[in-house]
Amino acid sequence: MNNAGQAIHLKKEILIRIIKAYLSGDFEEQARLIPYKMRPKGMEVPYRCCIYKERAIIKDRTIAGLGFAIEEDDETVSLKTYAQKALERTEISDKNLTVLQAACKGCSTNRIYVTDLCQGCVARPCQSVCKFGAVTVQNGKSIIDDSKCKKCQMCVRACPYKAIVKITVPCEDSCPVNAIKKDETGFASIDYDKCINCGKCTVACPFGAVHERSQIVDILKTMQSEKKVVALIAPSIAGQFPGTVYQLKTAIINSGFDDVLEVAQGADITANNEAKEFQERMRNLKDKENAWVNDWVNEGGYGQTDETEPDDLQYKFMTTSCCAGYNQLIKKHLPEIKPYVSDTKTPLYYTAEIAKKANPDCVTVFISPCVAKRAEGFENKNVDYVMNYEELGALFIAKKIDIAQLEDTPFDKESSKQARNFGVTGGVAESVKASLKDEEFVRPYIINGLNKDSIKTLKTIAQKGECENRCNLLEVMCCEGGCIGGNATLNNQKTAKKQLDNLVNNSKDIEKID
Repeated sequence: MNNAGQAIHLKKEILIRIIKAYLSGDFEEQARLIPYKMRPKGMEVPYRCCIYKERAIIKDRTIAGLGFAIEEDDETVSLKTYAQKALERTEISDKNLTVLQAACKGCSTNRIYVTDLCQGCVARPCQSVCKFGAVTVQNGKSIIDDSKCKKCQMCVRACPYKAIVKITVPCEDSCPVNAIKKDETGFASIDYDKCINCGKCTVACPFGAVHERSQIVDILKTMQSEKKVVALIAPSIAGQFPGTVYQLKTAIINSGFDDVLEVAQGADITANNEAKEFQERMRNLKDKENAWVNDWVNEGGYGQTDETEPDDLQYKFMTTSCCAGYNQLIKKHLPEIKPYVSDTKTPLYYTAEIAKKANPDCVTVFISPCVAKRAEGFENKNVDYVMNYEELGALFIAKKIDIAQLEDTPFDKESSKQARNFGVTGGVAESVKASLKDEEFVRPYIINGLNKDSIKTLKTIAQKGECENRCNLLEVMCCEGGCIGGNATLNNQKTAKKQLDNLVNNSKDIEKID
């Protein structure tokens, strides 16, 4: 098992132990014992220098699993006290991530570095290509001045001996908005004013030092109350667990929920509403374009390369609005694209609204593949809690639920194949397209994952006011592959998509709008 796999395994084991501790009837004491049960006296230490370091890191992971921030821990508070505080808690935090300094490696600074492979060649290609004067040659070897280096990597590409390398800090390198950096102590720290909750740092860190702050205890408490607890499951969930989505509904009910709604039900509403909005936004443009094209053809315009559109016919577009990470990016870093963003609400918004209308006193729990949905849930009064797939999997294990052995439980309302495919890149645009009678007018442009390059592309699109190749529907997915590539998914994308396709291919088509 690699470092990332080991970190995931540890998170999962701790979640299972927290749930079992809660179900034991002696929560506080059993929570306190988690580090000692996981690393008993005399046990061979698997990862760190000593058993005490191992226990310290497990304690921190447990604190995050109980829903608290490690940054606020003074090390004197016991896990028993944290468990008590979790039971007493009535509100959740809007800061969804926390960094475990005990687990953080304090990686070397992110920089460009000349290795001993440098041959001091006469041509000096590294020095020649550097536009910032950062590369000099001393004693026959190239040296990089970090204060001048812009990390453009031109020298890395120019070196014929591959002697210059980029030293990366995985969490920093993965963050598309530079929200995670080393603080004065040399350990990673998150700037929440910049953070878009994409969760990429949680996956990138090979030591598992970046954690989601779990709401599992809050959800377990609610399950024991008299209120009806409704699970709202994201479309991508069908690719994460064995068995059918109908068996999964049975499993979720058996785990303590009173009812389960597909968020794909809300995705059908999102697709139809976005299609109506797209149609309205594009209607005037389409009429102008057709008139211009007809005039152009009648005047023999085809084949004349100097013909251009009139100034008042600038091509416009609309961008989808259902990805929570993308919405956080717009709010914090990309306000210039806001005029082009659909006003339609997300599938979660509509599904939570359906649940609350049916039972205003119910407690809604969105089951999600990503951190960003925690941010969306915090901002939506109809969403009470958010649980990720890792936490749901831990709940099944703790309660010994075998999904594949259960009977199917049907949904009150069946969702369309397009809505159930919302969690795959291109699925949202296809849903909007399938909702329209004039499908050919929809020309999608897909941003498959947010990173520094794709954000630059979005800025360019916003500045120009148009997409490449005259595309008019811009779909943006924060995670590569879509929600099936989210930070808290359980299956690799290939397996997840295959399972999801089985459900999609056996579902009905979306209804077209008038």
